Order: sequence, then structure tokens, then C-alpha cells
Amino acid sequence: MPQREEPESLEMASTAQNLMKIFRGATTGPGQQKASPVTPQRLTRRSSGLVELSETLSSQDGLRVLDLGATSPGNIRYLTELGHKCYSEDVLLASFDPSLVTKDDQGNRVLDEKRFLSENLVYEPSLFDVVFCWNLADYLDESLVKPVVGRFWTALKPGGMLLAFFHTRDAGPDAPCYRYHIVNKDTLEMQHIVARPEAGPNPGSSGRAYPASKTHFRLQRVFNNRNIENLFRDFASIKFFLARDNVREVLVVR
Repeated sequence: MPQREEPESLEMASTAQNLMKIFRGATTGPGQQKASPVTPQRLTRRSSGLVELSETLSSQDGLRVLDLGATSPGNIRYLTELGHKCYSEDVLLASFDPSLVTKDDQGNRVLDEKRFLSENLVYEPSLFDVVFCWNLADYLDESLVKPVVGRFWTALKPGGMLLAFFHTRDAGPDAPCYRYHIVNKDTLEMQHIVARPEAGPNPGSSGRAYPASKTHFRLQRVFNNRNIENLFRDFASIKFFLARDNVREVLVVR
């Protein structure tokens, strides 16, 4: 049986309820309340490529690491706690700058490759020991893929390592684009990137603001093993790991 509450207790309970409403947001009507923002669910996956790369990250100090994608506080924390210096750049977002769009001699829409490389991935040669490329190549415009990989070759030290993910054909054209966050030496957290980019400064292009849009990052192509080998043909070695989620992991050495 519930206990009978005294008037003072009822008043305190009412006050507590009002305070809870303030913290949760103002009501929109009788019995209605504004919904709290929904945080996209994050998935986890094991990464064999990360396991191998982690041997280098754990055995050496003071490495310079380039992490491609929106700034990940988790990745920065993980890498700095290992004694490394982390750089972050959202190259995929930068490629959506509408001012990069131009026309070729046949009138086809193309991106200004030279200008893109003059404003993004601008680092001194042989600066980085590790590059986390993630799934960039699958979602980047076709005209930028080879030039960007060439820039990685220049920015990596001899013996430097690059980890990249490629979808297999079974993934399908609507395969979601993820931002990867390092949890530990063999586990990644996957954050689904939805309806981006939106208006705001882009760290890779001198602070320009892009128009708001509802553009999803869509899978542009599927690389097979031969395509990937050709893409990284200037690198010293390449190693493949086939995962269960229709993703092929690739670890290359400069």
C-alpha cells in the first residue's frame, strides 16, 4: 500500500516536478514535452588492420599521426596518451566545397584538383609516421582519389604506414559512411555520418563556410584488389584483411 503523503511532502514533490520540466525543456502543450535530441547510435567492430598497426603505435614514442575525418576527441586522447602527436583534417567535407566545381573541355562537371590540393593536405614532405585514411577513397570524388593518395605518399615518411578501408561489391551503393573512433588496439567505434556537410567553417579550406545541404555521403565506386594495388603501386608493400561486414581493410607501407 502506498503511504499517505503530507501536504509538505506534496508541495516538495510538485516543486521537484517543476524543476525537472525546466531541465528537460519547456512543454509544448498540455501533457506534451519537447523531445530530446537523438544521439546517433554507434556500432563497434574489430579491426585486424588496426591490430597490426597498433604494434607500431605501442612500441614507438613521438609519432606524428594524421587522422582523416571530423575531429575525434577520442582519437586525439587515445593517440596522445600513447605519446604521439595527432593531426586531424576532414578531407571528404572539404571536397564538397561548391566553389571547387568547374567544367572540362567537353562541358562535364569536374572538381578543380589543383586548387583542392593547394588548400588541403598541405604538409611538409615525410612528416607523418601513420595515416588513418579510413574509408575516404570510397566516398571521395573520382577525380581526387589518385591525387590525394599521391599526397599521402609525399606526406608519409619512408616506412610510414597507412590504414584504409574499402567496401566490397556486396556492400551496395547505399552503404553508410562512418566516422571511425579508436576504442583500443583492436576495436573501433563507428559513427554514422548523416545528412552532412552543413553550413560552417571547414578546417581544411581556410575557414570558408559551405552552404547548408542535406547531402549524404554516397559510395562512389567499389575497388577490387587489383584497383587497390594500382592505387598504391608507388608504396613499398600492401597487405589485405577481409572483414565480415563487407569491408576490405588495407595496410600499406610507404
